[in-house]
Amino acid sequence: MPKVISIHSYRGGTGKSNFTANLATAVAAQGNRVGVVDTDVPSPGIHNLFSLEPENTYKTLNNYLWGECSIDEAAYDVSANAGLHGDGRVFLVPSSVKADDIARILKDGYDVKLLNDGFRKLVRELQLDYLFIDTHPGLSKETFLSIAISHVLILILRPDKQDYQGTAVTVDVARQLKVRKMLLTINKVHSKLNVDALKQKIEETYGEPVAGVFPLSEDVVQLASEGVFCTKQPDHPVSQEFRKIAYLLTETT
Repeated sequence: MPKVISIHSYRGGTGKSNFTANLATAVAAQGNRVGVVDTDVPSPGIHNLFSLEPENTYKTLNNYLWGECSIDEAAYDVSANAGLHGDGRVFLVPSSVKADDIARILKDGYDVKLLNDGFRKLVRELQLDYLFIDTHPGLSKETFLSIAISHVLILILRPDKQDYQGTAVTVDVARQLKVRKMLLTINKVHSKLNVDALKQKIEETYGEPVAGVFPLSEDVVQLASEGVFCTKQPDHPVSQEFRKIAYLLTETT
């Protein structure tokens, strides 16, 4: 049965889209068919990591939500762009980066039920093993939907007081929505911090397991969202951490 995995953070700037792109690629590298939907319609960006240029995206999630196409028509095979070789595939449904489209979606909103229907159809039409949802930061009815339908919710936070408080709110909401499985990931960890102590503190604070801890990496920053890091530098410790979480997901979901 296909698994739905939502990647979320309470605040922006946590590296959520970069995390989603790398983890989805790592799962696909195991031979899986993986879909990624960019539901961050006010500020889309994950298409950059998959080297999908806006001028080449004739249909987007926006077009589906406005009834102008089916959702699978807005899905692009970005496997080669992600650096994948073998049977694994990644399909991306991007959101529009056009200012008029973003303004329209912010003004008029969209039918959340239609989005849920789209997820189901995408899984069916593309025969997906995993569907990753790259959410918009914060909490909204769209976020609630993604959390509620997920088999796994991965919350990303930085070692920062604002992130700690926001994550506490999100964890509480996720429990009220009866999310099936929750994992925490700590990102952009300074080299002077004790990783083991930090991980223990986070797990004790939220009562949920930490799936991975990622350093504040200059190598990742240097890539500047121009590609998927884990396939460009497969031996890097950051890439190894992504593969560890991918293994955890595919073995336990």
